[in-house]
Amino acid sequence: MAITDYYQTLGINKDATQDDIKTAYRKLARKLHPDLNPNDKEAGKKFQEINAANEILSDPDKRKKYDKYGKDWEHGEEMEKQRQQYEQQQRASNAGSRGGFGGGRRASAGDFDNDDDLSDIFSSMFGGSGGRKQTNFKGQDFNAELTLSLKEAYTTHQKIITVNNKNIRITINAGVENGQTIRLKGYGSPGMNGGPAGDLLITFNIPNDANFKRDKNDLYMTVDIDIYTAILGGEVVIETISGKVKLKIKPETQNAIVVRVKGKGFPVYKSEGQFGDLFVTYNIKMPTNLTEKQIELLKQMQSLVG
Repeated sequence: MAITDYYQTLGINKDATQDDIKTAYRKLARKLHPDLNPNDKEAGKKFQEINAANEILSDPDKRKKYDKYGKDWEHGEEMEKQRQQYEQQQRASNAGSRGGFGGGRRASAGDFDNDDDLSDIFSSMFGGSGGRKQTNFKGQDFNAELTLSLKEAYTTHQKIITVNNKNIRITINAGVENGQTIRLKGYGSPGMNGGPAGDLLITFNIPNDANFKRDKNDLYMTVDIDIYTAILGGEVVIETISGKVKLKIKPETQNAIVVRVKGKGFPVYKSEGQFGDLFVTYNIKMPTNLTEKQIELLKQMQSLVG
């Protein structure tokens, strides 16, 4: 993936804050995500580019190296170390003698016009025939954000994502948490000098459902019941995330009381058959549009209570 300017890729300035980087990345990721652009190869390519840019700029240490060394940031420190080692070796081998390049004098950094000349020297030293063992570098990792609904995260399922113009089928285990990151080895940028490819890191975004709030493996919901059932007791059928459940209402149930339904919460990640609990808050609905007869009966009950 050829990226010349990570800042330009995300549409931000070089003095952007970490919050600026995060906001810019998420905005572009939502716009260019392959799931929203299944037939747009250009969007898929740009999606990979913003992932690569975010991978570097969102990490303060990597960003510092990128700002210093540019596109070769991953190997900049290594090249600088090799440069220093090379110069030390030259100084040591030529001390007090006329050895060196061309038999006249020892070479120094000033004998080369630019870094490309030094890179050629390092190549012959560390990667050329008769030289030392070539140094391999792992490719950079890619970062991606994948949004799942609460119901999707409830069950183990497969999903196809596009990386480097390749469709990858991944298995998402039930119970994955919001903000959790998984690593897919070998799906990042290609390595250098035969080194291994980087990895793909996928962070899950799982917003709360309109009916359920999740806290780790437990779920919370509110259920309306009428005042008569609350007073006299009875039954209510609720729709849990896994299906319908019938609950018994005790007589004289108070408003906002919370009951626990064991095992009806969220599945525990990678723990087959284990679930959290569901906590149900009862909200007593007051009657409206009462008839005269109903009002009269309520007045009679009021007088009896009084």
